Amino acid sequence: MGWIIIVLLCCIAGLLGNLVVQHRKNEAYLDGIIAYLMKVQDRNALPEMKEQVEGKRGILQSELYKLASTLQEQYARETEKNRYLAEMLSNVSHQIKTPLTAITIMTDLLKSDTLSEADRRQCVSRIVGQTDRITWLVKTLLTLARLDAEVLSFKQEQVEIEELIDSIYDTLAVLAELKGVALEKEIPEGMQVICDRQWTREALLNIVKNCLEHTGEGGRVGTVVSQSNLATDLIIWDTGTGICPEDLPHIFERFYQGKQADSGSVGIGLALSGQIIRKQNGNIAVESRERQGTKFSIRLYHTKTV
Repeated sequence: MGWIIIVLLCCIAGLLGNLVVQHRKNEAYLDGIIAYLMKVQDRNALPEMKEQVEGKRGILQSELYKLASTLQEQYARETEKNRYLAEMLSNVSHQIKTPLTAITIMTDLLKSDTLSEADRRQCVSRIVGQTDRITWLVKTLLTLARLDAEVLSFKQEQVEIEELIDSIYDTLAVLAELKGVALEKEIPEGMQVICDRQWTREALLNIVKNCLEHTGEGGRVGTVVSQSNLATDLIIWDTGTGICPEDLPHIFERFYQGKQADSGSVGIGLALSGQIIRKQNGNIAVESRERQGTKFSIRLYHTKTV
């Protein structure tokens, strides 16, 4: 019996030894997991797991890595949203500050008893102009915010293209006449496209106006439309000053102002146009050469709005 007891004690000792070793391994593994999670918390980049294990521990390790990766992506998105919001608020504040300053100055001048009637009328006119500018800015920024939040819905309407372009030209006729710029068009009669009339008009109006503003006396601004089974293509072109090569990649970025931007430019008109076109299952591109003019290419595909 004595030897049986000795064998049993040896077996028990071996099992206890294995349990101790396994316990230490588990502790080391858990220490590794904890260290990894601390690295995830402290670093911007997601570290790789150095040791790959099998079994349930491997499954746990894999799931932890996936969870850490997901959380980091969500954190990066939130950080980007906060950065964008801060930048947006800074830009809005800057853009509104200028017309508000002008309104304050004009208001102070109106308080003067020595101001002539002609100067008084001019001050009132400038106040109205700056108020209109703030109204347009706020309206445009709200539209961009609604587009970003994907809460702005677009109608699908059958729109006659020539009538749409004519309404835009009518709106800008006075500006074109004052600048001595001819408005031209090449649009097949009766051509139609499915889009949201109001918002598409807003997008095209911004582009045509941009072309007019950068075209001098004796220049031309035109629209050429063609259609295929796939899409409707609109080319809006001018013979103006053109766009600097370094500005070209950023032309549809909001608040971006190139070297040739007007002093009163806010830098959101073309950004809004680009967003409206893209949200209607279309795309927009621009080609330009300095002192040789600019060409905006818009394509609206014949499919449902996305």
